Amino acid sequence: MQNFKNQIVWITGASSGIGEALVYAFAAAGAKVVLSARRKEELERVFKTSGLSGENALILPLDVENASTFDDAVKSILAKFGQIDVLINNAGISQRAATIDCSMDVYRRLFEINFFGVVALTKAVLPHFLERKKGHFVITSSVMGKLGTPKRTGYASSKHALHGFFDSLRAEIWQDNVLVTLVCPGYIKTNISLNALNADGQKHARMDGNQEQGLDADYCAAKILNAIANKKEEVYIGGARERLGLYLKRFLPTVLSKMVKQEMPK
Repeated sequence: MQNFKNQIVWITGASSGIGEALVYAFAAAGAKVVLSARRKEELERVFKTSGLSGENALILPLDVENASTFDDAVKSILAKFGQIDVLINNAGISQRAATIDCSMDVYRRLFEINFFGVVALTKAVLPHFLERKKGHFVITSSVMGKLGTPKRTGYASSKHALHGFFDSLRAEIWQDNVLVTLVCPGYIKTNISLNALNADGQKHARMDGNQEQGLDADYCAAKILNAIANKKEEVYIGGARERLGLYLKRFLPTVLSKMVKQEMPK
């Protein structure tokens, strides 16, 4: 088990899925955890399950689409703990819609949550990291941040954008001892497909078969903690299918393109 004793770790999207699993993993590793998501009642449930106490945790409801609240959120954490060591930008939303049908409002919302909210929260924390000459940004991207599949145009492009931003940011701040880790999960068994946006911006409300057969979120969280502890710049977490896709994208992109064209999701 990795040791994060007394490190202050802020996790967005902490009310379910990978974020919830990360809360449990960091709690077990000795960290003090800030839990953020929109649903306070779900954050309270995760807090109670985690074994954290009021002294080593802070429930901080946060809507990543409301960047005007971010500076106050940072101040609340500093008032309680005095510092932030790791920010895990994990909140996000997926998509299940053909491009021809998809509303531009859906594309804008995908970018507001998956990209602009992440960038705004990063900028809110960045001055603190630079002042301390220490800090670690961790971003939940996706295998879709490296390749695209049908009915994911908005989701894939928002994740691609994260790589452009954070690769550039890493090149700016490395001399200040501020680290950046991009996490690219494949199929993880969470509710992401249930909550994905359809063409009209409503919930997809169906579990994808690949998601149902995905890796356990606790396994994913353990891999993320290992990547953070080892200061990895990028980590891929998935099964053989996802690894094959990434390999083909890099070395045989035409082969991957042919395979993807045959996999239009329902």
